[in-house]
Amino acid sequence: MADNRETILRVEGLKQFFKSGFGKNKIIVKAVDDVSFEIKRGEVFSLVGESGCGKTTTGRTIIKLYKSSGGEVFFHNTRVLSDVKAAKQEYKETVASLKQELELGNLNQEDFNVKKVDAQKILKEAKRDSNFENIIDDNGKRAIKEIETFDEYQTIIDKYSKRLSDAQTLISTLTEKLNNLDAKDDKETYNQIKKELSEAKKELSLSKLRQKQDISNLKYRLIHKNKLLMRRMQMIFQDPIASLNPRMTVKEIIAEGLRINGFKNEEVIEQRVVEALETVGLVAEHASRYPHEFSGGQRQRIGIARSLVVEPSFIIADEPISALDVSIRAHIINLLNELREQKGITILFIAHDLSVVKYFSDRLAVMYFGKIVEIGDKEKIFSHPMHPYTLSLLDSIPLPDPLYEQRRQASKRYNPMTAHDYSQELPILREIEPDHLVLCNTEEYNKYMKLLGK
Repeated sequence: MADNRETILRVEGLKQFFKSGFGKNKIIVKAVDDVSFEIKRGEVFSLVGESGCGKTTTGRTIIKLYKSSGGEVFFHNTRVLSDVKAAKQEYKETVASLKQELELGNLNQEDFNVKKVDAQKILKEAKRDSNFENIIDDNGKRAIKEIETFDEYQTIIDKYSKRLSDAQTLISTLTEKLNNLDAKDDKETYNQIKKELSEAKKELSLSKLRQKQDISNLKYRLIHKNKLLMRRMQMIFQDPIASLNPRMTVKEIIAEGLRINGFKNEEVIEQRVVEALETVGLVAEHASRYPHEFSGGQRQRIGIARSLVVEPSFIIADEPISALDVSIRAHIINLLNELREQKGITILFIAHDLSVVKYFSDRLAVMYFGKIVEIGDKEKIFSHPMHPYTLSLLDSIPLPDPLYEQRRQASKRYNPMTAHDYSQELPILREIEPDHLVLCNTEEYNKYMKLLGK
């Protein structure tokens, strides 16, 4: 059955490389390398894998806490991360290919020009969106350099062009008439034309002013559009102690997001803080306390309240239960489930505990060394795990049976050097069944299809 829900987040070829050292000692760590996935409205999408595989880095790059090394991110169909370098390379390759087709006679000059303009448009859009991102990152202090590339700008120009043109034509006509008249011969007509000319000049001046104001308003909207959009994406951090400022009260911690986004009315801020606290199971009296006065579970609830206070549509939950004991974990998971059901919030759930993921998520992606090795529907991956690393992760899940656990041997550790032979062909993500993709080459793909009986 096709899923017709809106795609909230689309990640395409996301990369995050960290560099260390200089010259011969320079090291590049590919923490996230060409990661792509989509998240639908209202679903819980889980990123799982061992510590250090790039899960948290992926989440932090999506929400722009890290500057990405490549790839694109679309949030609510708006590009919030763009890859200008890749766009330039694609443009060069497209133009080179078009020139070759032109030389071979497979393309005429007119078609060549049209396709080149289309390629330029794609590059220009990538540059524009990159400039748009800098506006957001610089807190709106930079001006929009390429406002002419926005459709809204052209709409404003078209709206006023005829009005300005008609006013200018009328002024020219009236000026000519006025020059041909003698005030002494026909004083009444002369004064009438002079009055009309004054009104026409005033109308021209007002039209120019209105156009300038509309363009200024457009700039303001564009500057704040992505700022407001990014406000709808929030993050719950892994460590409930380190993520809360010990020198700030709970009210100040939760209200900080509201103040950053322009809220100034103290009564409204206090009301929103109390509502957020009550949503996560705390009370208004907790607002005046400091983080050290709370337990680990309560601190995590404060972190969740901080992300909820700005009313997001998408939350990145970075291992929100890993630092908590088992009983508190259940409370936090149930709380996230309630938020999802009551408020329709979409969640990117980052975890390494597959038993929790199986209970909580709809779809999941398994990461290993910065790459997604298996992705798809939760039931299909747990029922038919194919990639050796996924099998190793699932084999490590403890069962609530002491006798079985005593008899069970240690799970076999995944070793990519012995598990695969990619000397002849490099792996790519291939669909082995609907909504179930595995990183494999052709030989492995055929083997997986046999295991599925296809």
